[in-house]
Amino acid sequence: MKILFAAAECAPFFKTGGLGDVAAALPKELVKKGLDCRVVLPFHHKMSPELRDQCEDLFHFTVSVGWRNQYCGIKRLVYAGVTYYFIDNEYYFARDGLYGYDDDGERFAFFQLAIMEMMERVHFIPDVLHANDYHTALLPFLVKEKFRWIQAYNEIKTILTIHNIEFQGWYAGDKLADWFGVGLERYEDGTLRMNNCLNYMKGGILYADRVNTVSPTYAQEIQTPEFGAGLDVILRMESGKLSGIVNGIDYDANNPETDPLIAHHFTASDFTGKKANKADLQKAMGLPVKDVPLLAVVSRLTRQKGFHLLLEELPSLLQQEMQLVVLGTGDYDFEQAFKGYAQAFPDKISANITFDVALAQRMYAGADIFLMPSAFEPCGLSQMMAMRYGTLPVVHEIGGLRDTVTPFNPVTGRGTGFGFQDFSGYQFMKAMEKAVTLYRDKPIWQQVMKQAMEQDFSWQTACNAYLALYEEVVTN
Repeated sequence: MKILFAAAECAPFFKTGGLGDVAAALPKELVKKGLDCRVVLPFHHKMSPELRDQCEDLFHFTVSVGWRNQYCGIKRLVYAGVTYYFIDNEYYFARDGLYGYDDDGERFAFFQLAIMEMMERVHFIPDVLHANDYHTALLPFLVKEKFRWIQAYNEIKTILTIHNIEFQGWYAGDKLADWFGVGLERYEDGTLRMNNCLNYMKGGILYADRVNTVSPTYAQEIQTPEFGAGLDVILRMESGKLSGIVNGIDYDANNPETDPLIAHHFTASDFTGKKANKADLQKAMGLPVKDVPLLAVVSRLTRQKGFHLLLEELPSLLQQEMQLVVLGTGDYDFEQAFKGYAQAFPDKISANITFDVALAQRMYAGADIFLMPSAFEPCGLSQMMAMRYGTLPVVHEIGGLRDTVTPFNPVTGRGTGFGFQDFSGYQFMKAMEKAVTLYRDKPIWQQVMKQAMEQDFSWQTACNAYLALYEEVVTN
């Protein structure tokens, strides 16, 4: 089976979030399973010179973006066994960032049109064209409408993965003709129109053969007004082709037995190294080295991530015997608040307002409890990485957090963390108190740690679910 995976970002070339991790990990696993999976990306200039210099120039041609005739170079790089194609155009992609520009709609219109014209030229017509988020969401529309005259494209099946429905690609209605060079019939009849705007995501949902999200719960949530960002009615209408698959994490990079970023390795049957990592972390953070629950935050510090709830409850939490280490950047007020608490309570709180991959790994490996009270979370990776290192998460039971963290049951002893359902500081505090209290019962705590570490969140498992989805869409 041939798969073309289209995305706006991909590690290690350039990434801003979870999409970049998925675009890196899933194709690699699919290739290991014998599929011919290739990836197509914009040639963002944020790519390191070392990787950029390894790219091979194949050819170039002109893409019509409405009335504009734009240069399109095709580059190729085989990396870690996966073939990557890069769409090169300096006007659109030679920029400091990946997103956030006034002409993003035009930039990704060009990208999608270039993909459609590239496939025939590189002699790779996929069985499945896998689009991701709004940047590539109109590929299914282009396959079935603008490029339907190319006979080889008629057999292509399309899948759209929604990583975050909040970002949809809203633009003026006349841009459908201005950028894509097609008539306005599908805008005027409402197919691509939403609130009198062109909506890339809506078009993808309606035209794709299958739509999936990054967790089963999120697939259900986005069919409701609370989480659907205006598209819930469309998703309910198309619910028969909607599903959810939990993302995986890289088990090679996130392995407490071999991780080069941590000083002491450990396993689910021997926590000696984890105890030593905790002591090292306490020393590094300027906290007293003692046996109290060490809580950790590794995140963007925003309201969407729920950290106003933590700040509301910190005065109460500080009454407990505990320590808190914070790593991340975000809203200025949140950054200042955590700094203020760290200055006022230096024996209990350390605030590190920065981004540091190595320190993040040390916190996953050394902390006891991981805090993730997100208001919404399509999938989330941090809670899975924390569990991989035996650090038990306290999460808002929403989206992928609900699908990956099983709240501890004191009757059965089963569970992998702690959860709260109502999005309030009070309920979050009750969940944290349960974790802090259970920490004192070392035999049960270590049993829950073991259960968390033994969960399978590998990409090998997630890949099997995608394989089944591909086979279903191709055979139906």
